Amino acid sequence: MKKRTKAIAAIAIAFYVAGIITAIHAVMTVRTPQGAIAWSVSLVSFPFIAVPAYLVFGRSKFEGMVQAYDARRTEIEALEAQVRHNIDPWVAEAELRPAIYNAVRKLTGMALTHGNDVELLIDGEATFVSLLKGIAEAHDYILFQFYMIHDDELGRRVQQALIERAKAGVRVYVLYDEIGSNGLPPSYVHALREAGVEVSPFGATQGLRNRFQLNFRNHRKMVVVDGVTGWVGGHNVGDEYLGHDPEFSPWRDTHVRLEGPVVTQLQAVIAQDWYWATRRIPKLDWTPRAAANGNLRAMITPTAPTTQLETSGLLFVAALDSAQERIWITAPYFVPDEAVIKALQLAALRGVDVRILTSGKGDSLAVHLAAFHYIELLQGLGIRFYAYQPGFLHEKVMLIDHDISAVGTANFDNRSFRLNFEVTALIADPAFASETESMLERDFAHAVEIDPKSFSERPFWWRLGVDLSRLAAPVL
Repeated sequence: MKKRTKAIAAIAIAFYVAGIITAIHAVMTVRTPQGAIAWSVSLVSFPFIAVPAYLVFGRSKFEGMVQAYDARRTEIEALEAQVRHNIDPWVAEAELRPAIYNAVRKLTGMALTHGNDVELLIDGEATFVSLLKGIAEAHDYILFQFYMIHDDELGRRVQQALIERAKAGVRVYVLYDEIGSNGLPPSYVHALREAGVEVSPFGATQGLRNRFQLNFRNHRKMVVVDGVTGWVGGHNVGDEYLGHDPEFSPWRDTHVRLEGPVVTQLQAVIAQDWYWATRRIPKLDWTPRAAANGNLRAMITPTAPTTQLETSGLLFVAALDSAQERIWITAPYFVPDEAVIKALQLAALRGVDVRILTSGKGDSLAVHLAAFHYIELLQGLGIRFYAYQPGFLHEKVMLIDHDISAVGTANFDNRSFRLNFEVTALIADPAFASETESMLERDFAHAVEIDPKSFSERPFWWRLGVDLSRLAAPVL
């Protein structure tokens, strides 16, 4: 009995010591004063709960990338120099918003390129018809990366398409996020490997120091075939993305198909993620080629929680600050941070037409409720909010003025701003913007406008749920 009591006392002391140590770490590293205070008080007062929570949720920066690159620094820097040299002839000048463009280029390391063609793919059927056709036409290699892959009808169609190409001698690389694809059975992966496909999870927790990096996600959805054609957007690989989930059907989402030098940029993003996951650099074609049709200006803007600056949030702020006439945003989740809120407020005060379309049906109750707090916070400025009605809206599209379109993987929330690896295709072209405008007008036509003034009439429990969900926004 005395031994048991001593053991319990030792464990308790260890937790309190760990609480003090992690509280000091929180004070020195947590991004905001409010967050640092909340964590430090919790860690000292309730270490049995707060210490494990802090190990998982306390980090705001993904660690290990620098060390991983250091292992082959010379080789990687030589390859990066070669890619930049190859893309240089295709770099386009930003005629409008040069200051904003320079900031985006410094944030992402990518440049605006010409010689591209971009096809807007509306909803799952168009996306996967295009994608499966592209896979079938591959003759050298396929880079296939998705946050979520399901072992369902669509997942098996994709699996068989990749297996067929691998058996035909095409090099196939498949990368997935182990949290997003946590239901993927080993048999699915085994069948791919048996056919010669190289498969790997992203592996956020690689390394002893990184074993608690459970709160980070690689949320990117990207495919490149032969270095010539690419796809990026909101779809994952699952039947629900074809509208086969009765609860969320019809599923509303958007992807784009890319040709031209912008594909080389997208390929570089996948190659970097593959290197982190496997510590291998696949042999790829790094020669940009002009699209057969079209000469659009476009660039890829990858963001990740690996740098000192919060690239994703800053990119949103830069885009919002650049708007002179219009900001239309579609996002399933609307949980902005303070900087983005101020950018939206300033845009509205400048007289910009700001419209935000979210899903009328949420797949996460807490995130869905938290959005109403921010909608109410932004009332009275002329910003218009809409709730999409037919089904679940999952697309991540932004339209700025009459020339800038963005289609990608980033949601309008803290997780995408700070915790996820994301990627967006930015297209600077009035004709493509007009096509995006038509698509979004159809989306707005299937939505109802949200009146923040009516929130005060909602039941007390609903308003309490909204406020509690808002408090959890930093880790949602």
